Amino acid sequence: MAKAGERLALVWVLLQFGTVLWSSPCAAKSSHPRLRLSHKELWELNRTRVFQGPRGGLDLSTMLLDEYQERLFVGARDGLFSLSLERVDAEPREVHWPSTDTQVEECLMQGREKSECGNYIKVLHQYNKTHLLACGTGAFNPICAFIRVGHQAKQERLFKLEADHIESGRGRCPFDPRSSCVSTFSSGDLFIGLYTDYWENDAALCRLSNRSYTRTERDDRRLLNEPKFVRAVLIPDNDDPDDDKVYYFFTERAVDAESGNNAVYTRIGRVCANDLGGQRMMVNKWTSFVKTRLICSVPGPQGIDTHLDELEDVFVLKKKDERNPEIFGLFRTTSNVFKGYAVCVYRMDSIRAAFNGPFAHKAGPDHHWTAFDGRVPFPRPGSCASQMNGGHFSSSKEYPDEVLRFARDHPVMLQPVLPLHRRPVLLRADGDRRLTQVAVDRVEAEDGHYDVLFIGTDDAVILKVITIYNKDTDTMEEVLLEELQVFKVPVPITEILISTKRQQLYVGSEMGVAQVKVHQCDLYGSACADCCLARDPYCAWDGVTCSRYFPAGLYAKRRFRRQDVRHGNAVQQCTGLAAEAEQSQRAEERMVYGVENNSTLLECKPRSPQARVLWFAQRGADKDEVRANDRVVKTPHGLLFLKLRRADAGTYLCESAEHGFVQAVARVTLEVLEEERLEELFSKAEPEEGGGAQPRAPPCPNPGLRQGPASKLWYKEFLQLIGYSNFHKVEEYCERVWCSDRKRKKLKSLQPKWKYSQAQEKRGKGQGERQRMPRHASGV
Repeated sequence: MAKAGERLALVWVLLQFGTVLWSSPCAAKSSHPRLRLSHKELWELNRTRVFQGPRGGLDLSTMLLDEYQERLFVGARDGLFSLSLERVDAEPREVHWPSTDTQVEECLMQGREKSECGNYIKVLHQYNKTHLLACGTGAFNPICAFIRVGHQAKQERLFKLEADHIESGRGRCPFDPRSSCVSTFSSGDLFIGLYTDYWENDAALCRLSNRSYTRTERDDRRLLNEPKFVRAVLIPDNDDPDDDKVYYFFTERAVDAESGNNAVYTRIGRVCANDLGGQRMMVNKWTSFVKTRLICSVPGPQGIDTHLDELEDVFVLKKKDERNPEIFGLFRTTSNVFKGYAVCVYRMDSIRAAFNGPFAHKAGPDHHWTAFDGRVPFPRPGSCASQMNGGHFSSSKEYPDEVLRFARDHPVMLQPVLPLHRRPVLLRADGDRRLTQVAVDRVEAEDGHYDVLFIGTDDAVILKVITIYNKDTDTMEEVLLEELQVFKVPVPITEILISTKRQQLYVGSEMGVAQVKVHQCDLYGSACADCCLARDPYCAWDGVTCSRYFPAGLYAKRRFRRQDVRHGNAVQQCTGLAAEAEQSQRAEERMVYGVENNSTLLECKPRSPQARVLWFAQRGADKDEVRANDRVVKTPHGLLFLKLRRADAGTYLCESAEHGFVQAVARVTLEVLEEERLEELFSKAEPEEGGGAQPRAPPCPNPGLRQGPASKLWYKEFLQLIGYSNFHKVEEYCERVWCSDRKRKKLKSLQPKWKYSQAQEKRGKGQGERQRMPRHASGV
């Protein structure tokens, strides 16, 4: 009998947390978020809205946030949408702009798939207060048009395609919907990086306007070598608009032999916004184009760094001084063996220093890059025709031929751009999960400013992370605050925009657009310690609940604020609060029964996945920490006794420790049932019809047969030992152990009817209700 009981207990234990015992090493190494919310939970919390379009999917290519019009403009397949920033799923407006039948027919005749022959909107910019400039692939025949959007002051909200002004988009939009393309728009000029031809042989950085057209040289692999374009942005250098520069971020194949044939470099290229090309040579070609390498690496032993060379995304964090934004780059490794991701931060003074440094020079194809030590002509190549050059030249067309020759022969700078602290601010190895997008919000907290990173993945998840630099130890600490599944289907996230004004994220994928609140402080917990330990710069304890933190001067009535993002020191912040003391002492109390010489689990789950769990055996006022050994195992689900002894009976206290703050989570009283008692339970006599008595045999569950009162009593006593939540698993085990072949066959014949009844029952009840037990156990 003891052997059967041991087998039963072992089966139950393995069913409960066998997956934990055999979890993968990668999963064990990954950090846990403070909060993990599924798509369903986000909906239930009213934290998200999703727009999927009238046809159940958008094939989204680009998004444009317009705070002035309070609209989100979305470029999709065969059209554009205008969505409300308040609710993206409320009253959307659509401009239907498909490829013509003739265009689709020609596209198919060229061997393209039908899905490729749509009009994918790849370029979308605010042209002026009343119009957008939109360009699409047009079934491999690019087209551009203006979209009238009206004005905020007018009650009528226009969203209309100007059909009379549709024109060719060649040079302004790629042919292939999958082709990389980046652009920025300023003062009527479109700056764009793209492949300009059908077969994607001609990569170019271009500037297009009504006045002129400027681009990189064709077929010059020193300038661009199989690039993947990531971002383009205009950043002023000073107060002189003639000195404004456009920065392009891209990856390309390295052309130098020393890097290896398959090496990939991340580049940052720069041109002057007013560059019109040369007069006699380099006509309509950039005279100011220079580029250098963007480094993101992890310092290693003996000075050997591990480089992350593939740039996935770039976010430009604007500040009050628009001349000095911070650049956040999301990188990944190019290795097939190790897959890692990192975020590196760059400051404009480092970028400008690299472009103002020495030019790179190679004496021959097989030589190494060295600093050019000859005379650099005036004006310095890469500089703009502006007052910063003394005002001697009003246009690049006036530059001497010597300057143009030097610019053509020396497009590469010697010094790379190194990141802040010379290391990534975030480093992750997520196994099969790919990181795709990054967006950043700078948040003011009680103890300083923090950059909150929102990182998109290829499985529809947003990771909300802060990083904290320790100057004394020269190390970075990563704090994963939330993991949010913003789409029901695990699709790659292709765009993240932030509205700081509305405290909202707008997340794009091929499925649609999700609107997500950047914070929901009350979810961290109902106590000061929970709020403080979360270390979310958006949130603080206001004396009543965990709520939005407001900097000093805002909402002055909120005088009581407790927050410590840097250290999460709940002991210092929350000690002395009467309500907090009461909360910290409150712990769940429950009774657990175990059978001697069998396995038993004392469950305990801390309020925070980031907390460390401590177990104590309580003996009166004293408590001793429980040490793991060959008989007692600490698991993520609780304390597991592999083989119970009578001496194990008693009270066990589960506590969580986090940043020095310790609080009681559960108090479990363990009662050990002796083997003799279990055997006595199975051998209890039950009355016969003739008035005699016989030993009671173990029951065989049979939903088709009526059970007597004694059988119901047996179940009640037995289930008290093993727990009601595992009833159906125990039934399967009992049926295999105790039922005869004849009874087992009869049970199987009745099983479909039983399962059908259960399914009907489950559909008829709410999802939160407990499913009703079968008829033979209804008396329990």
